[in-house]
Amino acid sequence: MRLYGILALFAVMAPLRAQSDPFFPTPSYFKKHFSNTPTHVELQPPVRLNDFVVGGNMELSLRNYLELVVANNPDVIVQKLMVQFNRDAITRAFAPFDPLATASFSATRATTPTGSLLQGAITLNTLVQPFVLGYQQTFETGTQLAINFSSFKTSTNSSFSTFNPELDSSINFSVTQPLLRGRGVYINMLPVTIARSRLRAADYNFQNQLIQLITAAESAYWDVVAARENLRVQQESFKLADAALKRAQKELELGATSPLEIYQPQANRAAAELQVSLAQYQLAQTEDALRRQIGADLDAKFHEIPIVLTATLEPPLDSAKVDAEQAVVKALGTRPDLKNVVQSMDADDLSIKLTNDSLRPNLSLTAQYGSAGLGGIFYPGTNIVNPTAPVVPIPGGIGDALAGTFGFSNPTYGFGLNLQLPIKDRQTAANLADALVQKKIDAYTKRSTEENIRLQVLTAVQSLNSAKEGIRIGTIARDLARKRVEADQKRYELGTINLYFVLSSQTDFITAESNLVNQIINYRRSELNLLQRTGELLAERGIVLEP
Repeated sequence: MRLYGILALFAVMAPLRAQSDPFFPTPSYFKKHFSNTPTHVELQPPVRLNDFVVGGNMELSLRNYLELVVANNPDVIVQKLMVQFNRDAITRAFAPFDPLATASFSATRATTPTGSLLQGAITLNTLVQPFVLGYQQTFETGTQLAINFSSFKTSTNSSFSTFNPELDSSINFSVTQPLLRGRGVYINMLPVTIARSRLRAADYNFQNQLIQLITAAESAYWDVVAARENLRVQQESFKLADAALKRAQKELELGATSPLEIYQPQANRAAAELQVSLAQYQLAQTEDALRRQIGADLDAKFHEIPIVLTATLEPPLDSAKVDAEQAVVKALGTRPDLKNVVQSMDADDLSIKLTNDSLRPNLSLTAQYGSAGLGGIFYPGTNIVNPTAPVVPIPGGIGDALAGTFGFSNPTYGFGLNLQLPIKDRQTAANLADALVQKKIDAYTKRSTEENIRLQVLTAVQSLNSAKEGIRIGTIARDLARKRVEADQKRYELGTINLYFVLSSQTDFITAESNLVNQIINYRRSELNLLQRTGELLAERGIVLEP
């Protein structure tokens, strides 16, 4: 049987591209970038509580109870949401490869007095209107591409201007390829790979936290069962004490016993009644803790509804002892906290490689190619050459400038090498030293975790085997105590013993019954503890983390 609930664990491997982020100019892009993100968080009420209400009671098997814990416990949901930070880190690691477009336009008019006839006007009046478009992007290989287009419109009252207004446009393509530092897909994708590795570690940490939460929740379940069984035993003790008191009162009325013999039965009945009252309050406290685990404390309808747990305290069918070494091997291959440490070591290796690359000189090859164009209203001749000749303007405009630019009739091209050689790079050297120390720390943490796992499993196995033996001995003691009660009852009826021995045997029987209940509860807790220590709890309880 499997419990899916809300535990759809996030996929370990993120897609190569962050598909959740829309591209310009799709409608979703404008919706995301120009709308206000709501900050209100609406918490959903507990779910499925009504599914287990039968005849005015909430009946819960262990499986049903864990289903409600998975669906409604806020601690479980919080631990699940914590993994989202690591998923976002993968998206963030792709940020260096995001394309960027830029655009700018401005208009500037300048009026300046002139001090020379060569400036073409007594007061020079100039209007400059530049328009610039740009696009740049870095690819996984480390290649950087930049495209820049610019267009300038200049208007002036200078009589020496050949084009007025003058329209200039140009386009330039440049490519920069790292040759040492930051060269290649592997190096440039290392931050993404590290983020993915840390997501796997976060998944293992989530599993470990979930195991602890499920362990605490199941422990609360057995607390209620133990309190319920303790109440049953105390009620049974009260019935025996009450029956003994009635028998003693009847004997006193018939004159078969001394009035002094009535006090002990009365004291026993009062003590038994006190124990019943204490057990009732203890049961109520454990049920309140159980309601918190499944979210029933959030719904007023379920504050006082009686909870009926269908789990029974039956002795284990398998009395064979657990193999401790086999359990240790299983735990070392299953425990998510150990997998978390191993995954952290993998991230350490990747970080060391990335830091090593940062120590290399930064040598890059740059190539560029561009073109320019000129347009506008053309005024042939000048006042200096032929001051009396009429000037006939030749019309033109932006089309001439664009034709020259994109016709590449005036090309510009070139290449170059750029070298940044760190004579001494203390910061990167310190970062590499830190990465190496972190790897060593994680290696020792792995060893410590393995040692702790072994000790925890051995202790849990010993506890479970001890609990099995305790149940066996407790069952024998309870059966013998019952036979003693029956024998003393017959001897009392035959008049061979007095009431004191009957009361003593009844007290011993109740003690033996209570001890057996405690031993069975201890076995259930030991079994739960062993499943937690070996990392098998989620699988044994049918809780599957969906990819």
